[in-house]
Amino acid sequence: MRPTHYDIMFAFPANENRHRILKIKFAAAQQSFPAYACTAARQSIYHMEDENLTPSESLPVENNNQQIVFSRFGVRITLPAGFKINWPLLLGGTILVLALAAFLIYQVPSVNSIVNWKIEEISAYYRGVTNPAGQMPTALPPPRLIYKERGKDSKPHHPEETPTAAPSPTALPAGEPTPTITFTPTITPTPTPLPPQAELPAPEYEKQDQNNCGPDTLGMYLRFYGWTGTQYDITKLIKPILQDRNVNVDELLYFTRTQAGWLKTEYRVGGTIDLLKAFIAAGIPIMIEKSSSFDESYWPGDDRWSGHYLLLTGYNDEKKIFTTQDAWFGPNIKATYDKVDAEWRSFNRVFIVVYRPDQEETVKSIMGARWDEDESRRLALETAKAETETINDGFAWFNYGTNLVYFERYHEAAKAYDTAREKNLPQRMLRYQFGPFIAYFKTNRNDDLLALTEYALKITPNSEENLLWRGWALYRKGDKAAALTAFQDALKANEFYTDAQYAINFVNSH
Repeated sequence: MRPTHYDIMFAFPANENRHRILKIKFAAAQQSFPAYACTAARQSIYHMEDENLTPSESLPVENNNQQIVFSRFGVRITLPAGFKINWPLLLGGTILVLALAAFLIYQVPSVNSIVNWKIEEISAYYRGVTNPAGQMPTALPPPRLIYKERGKDSKPHHPEETPTAAPSPTALPAGEPTPTITFTPTITPTPTPLPPQAELPAPEYEKQDQNNCGPDTLGMYLRFYGWTGTQYDITKLIKPILQDRNVNVDELLYFTRTQAGWLKTEYRVGGTIDLLKAFIAAGIPIMIEKSSSFDESYWPGDDRWSGHYLLLTGYNDEKKIFTTQDAWFGPNIKATYDKVDAEWRSFNRVFIVVYRPDQEETVKSIMGARWDEDESRRLALETAKAETETINDGFAWFNYGTNLVYFERYHEAAKAYDTAREKNLPQRMLRYQFGPFIAYFKTNRNDDLLALTEYALKITPNSEENLLWRGWALYRKGDKAAALTAFQDALKANEFYTDAQYAINFVNSH
């Protein structure tokens, strides 16, 4: 309740233990700062000893030792006589104190995470309004054929088939190794019938931090085997900045092989629902990368599609459901076989298996022909090709192109990606998968590579992979300075990105 009066007190030292107090009580309507300038409604004089006030004689207020003591809303302030408040200084000091307090609070990890996430949301929305990305652009028209007079046997010159000399990065992104295409027939044993259901103990659950489903899901996987770390132990090595929105499969394998070397790990593509169940039935959880959907839009026209890692720890054939450990939605989440496969398909049905060395023969038996990486890719290529004819959507053609890239069939891959782009791929697709960049680079389609990386960077400005391939396109176009800047930005986005460091060294030496 607002007080009806205010007090002003003038204190005068009387002796060591006593102070004389002039207390002026005035009506609220008469208030005017500075407080001691107010017209008093009435006056009384008191002695104060040990904070107990007793009536006393009247004293003149012009005493040289006077202090001004006044209270407002229960707060008592004592000021020297003649003191005047420096309002700009007071305001500046208050702002400085509040800024320091805010900085200290920001250092608390949970607060830091929340604030950074809100900043990311605001930044994404601002970019979406001021520089909207829209849908992924379709392929540019093919370059015109150039004919040279070389007699009757002259042939057209295909620019896309005569690439300018440029290096290939030291390592291709996840899922894009350079193989030797030699198939060795693998005898697939007769599968043992699976039990109708299986349920493994759920590892200790930890909810993911922002953009951290990969490290968090891997952390849960490793804790199944007794590892004692958290998602942050993993991010320190493979995801050094919070704003990094993607962790590739090969980065997750790198962590396990270097930091949990008492375990073994592999990944393959082209998995099946029965394969997932077989691992679980053998006592081995299995990790997949799949698509998901945000609950809210982050910019106008956002399609909300995203990538997400998931750990499977159980299944039930009667209900046709998996038990999953979802870094975002929670532990022991149920998901139908059909839903898992539909979302898994958008990532070429890639799966990661982590196991003890004594389980390797079991893992080989479950994988069968897929234990051989080339055979695994060949099976995935066949599946993707069949789905381009049956489902015929962007994911089918994208997977087809990705598997063709593995076998270095770059022209076919580029055409598959062209078709995929015509079928409205999700806006964030190139945040997670980079096969089109490789195919267009290898076929010297530099303008397409520039257009596609420009689009991808509108969605994810700090994607080190997008920055790297944009840099190579700029280098091919002869703009070494811009290429070097792109490579340096890629290294800033991920200080452990060796492909970016290789690119910088190459440009500086040529």
